[in-house]
Amino acid sequence: MTSLGETTHRSGFACFVGRPNVGKSTLMNALVGTKVAITSSRPQTTRRAIRGIVHRPDAQLIVVDTPGLHRPRTLLGERLDSLVRSTLTEVDVLGFCVPADQNVGPGDRFIARELANVKKTPVVAIVTKTDLVPPERVLEQLAAVSELGDFADIVPCSAQDGFQVDVVADLLIKHLPEGPALYPEGDLTDEPEQVLVAELIREAALEGVRDELPHSIAVVVDEMAPREGREDLIDVYAHLFVERPSQKAIVIGTKGARLRDVGTRARKQIEALLGTKVFLDLRIKVAKDWQRDPKQLRRLGFD
Repeated sequence: MTSLGETTHRSGFACFVGRPNVGKSTLMNALVGTKVAITSSRPQTTRRAIRGIVHRPDAQLIVVDTPGLHRPRTLLGERLDSLVRSTLTEVDVLGFCVPADQNVGPGDRFIARELANVKKTPVVAIVTKTDLVPPERVLEQLAAVSELGDFADIVPCSAQDGFQVDVVADLLIKHLPEGPALYPEGDLTDEPEQVLVAELIREAALEGVRDELPHSIAVVVDEMAPREGREDLIDVYAHLFVERPSQKAIVIGTKGARLRDVGTRARKQIEALLGTKVFLDLRIKVAKDWQRDPKQLRRLGFD
């Protein structure tokens, strides 16, 4: 109950779902106002249910960014698919993302059918990447998406130029229950720093490698702590895992040039995240066929 003159405060969880590479992570980062999920032009970049926290005077929206729903081909794919499905039933509202620059296809229809089975949870259809197409194409896509299901709302937006990102937030918050904030003011994610650091290293590694490589890359931060006697420097020791020796050679590059570039780019991002100087020790290892090996998946954090 709110007394006369008080503003209703809402809080709860929204989950973005869609095919791989439809802009879910980029949209979550835009809503939060800072980078909490890595992004890449490669499909299936997101491997965890990452929570980004949006603070407003009238609401706290916790956005859960999930891996893209797809038909899995590996044990890792099956685990990610299971993660998405379990997340769908635990949130207050679902954001179904469909990009403006691609025709509605079998993958979108498959997900729309899945969402129709999630009873009692409202679905907001979000047409993303409107900055990539002319206005008439956006209208065509809105019409095509409206035929996919019975949605609570349909909204076009662009995370790149900020078009209607605030409207997306309004529509999601509208479906949240009344309640107090669930996280302290200032928290932007509940991801541990070591996980965020590992993700930033993986993002750097994804840039510039061949198309078949992204799924084969995993990163584990072994140790992360301030250097003794140096409060202004954090040492990060991490391993980058691939599945085959040939992939290791690709990531290392000629005379180690690519791996050095990965380390430089990752270190800059990590320093921005932590707000301090970072020494990054990055090693590369082969973990043969880790995507299909239950023991190795556990070791790499995919329980």
